[in-house]
Amino acid sequence: MSNIRIEGSTALVTGANRGIGRAIAEALLDNGVKKVYLGARRPESVADLADRYGERAVPVRLDVTNHEQVRAAAAFATDLDLLINNAGVAEHGESHFEDELWLDAGRREYDVNVLGTLNLTQAFAPILAANGGGAVANVVSVAGLVSFPLFFSYSASKAALHNITQGMRIFLAGQDTRVFGVYPGPVDTDMAEKVPFEKVSPRSVADAVIAGIEAGTEEIFPDPMAEQFGAAYAESPKGLERQVMAMALEGAAA
Repeated sequence: MSNIRIEGSTALVTGANRGIGRAIAEALLDNGVKKVYLGARRPESVADLADRYGERAVPVRLDVTNHEQVRAAAAFATDLDLLINNAGVAEHGESHFEDELWLDAGRREYDVNVLGTLNLTQAFAPILAANGGGAVANVVSVAGLVSFPLFFSYSASKAALHNITQGMRIFLAGQDTRVFGVYPGPVDTDMAEKVPFEKVSPRSVADAVIAGIEAGTEEIFPDPMAEQFGAAYAESPKGLERQVMAMALEGAAA
C-alpha cells in the first residue's frame, strides 16, 4: 500500500466542533491539506474555523447516526482521500454495576461510536477507492483495549470500535485504503473533564495522529499513557486487565 501524505490531501473530520476533532482539523489545515470538511451536527459551531482558514475549511452538517445526512455528505465530498472518524459520545460514568442507566447509555454510545463510524465509512469507501485508496483513521481509545469501570459502557463501545477497525483494515486492503486506529489516553476535553488522570492537550494528540498516519503506523498511541497501555496490551491483554483491576480496587479503597 502507498504511503499517505497529509499535504495536498482532502480530509473529512467528524466531531470537528470541539476537543480532539477540532484539534485534528486545525492540525490538518496547519500542515498543508488542500481542504478539510468539518463534520458537525451544528455547522455554525465550526464557522470560526471557516472564517480563519477560508475556503479550505468547509462546514458540513453531519450526524453520523443520521443515514440521510451521511449519504448527503458522501454525495458532496466526492474528492475525499482521508476520513477521520472522531465523533463519539460518553453518556454515563462513575456508577455501580447494577445501575440500569448503563443500558441506555450503552445503546447511545454503540449507535454513535460504533455504528456511526461504520455507517460513514461504508458511505465513503467507494469514494476513497475511486480517488486512489486514501486512508481512514478511527479515534478509538485505550478504553477499547481494556474495560475501565469508570466508563463501563463507553469502554464496551470502544472495544467494539477496535474490532470494527480491524475488520475495516481487512475489508479495505484490496482497494488500497489504509486503516488506522488511534488510541488516546486521557485528553483535556469536555468529555474527559471528570477523568482522574493527568491529561494531554488535544493538539498534541492531533499532531501525533498526523505523524502516525504519514509514518504508516496502523495503531497510533498518541500520549504517554496510551503508549504504556498499548505496550502492556501487546505483551499481555490479561496482564493489562489485572493492572486496571488493581487500579480500580485501589481507588475504591481510598
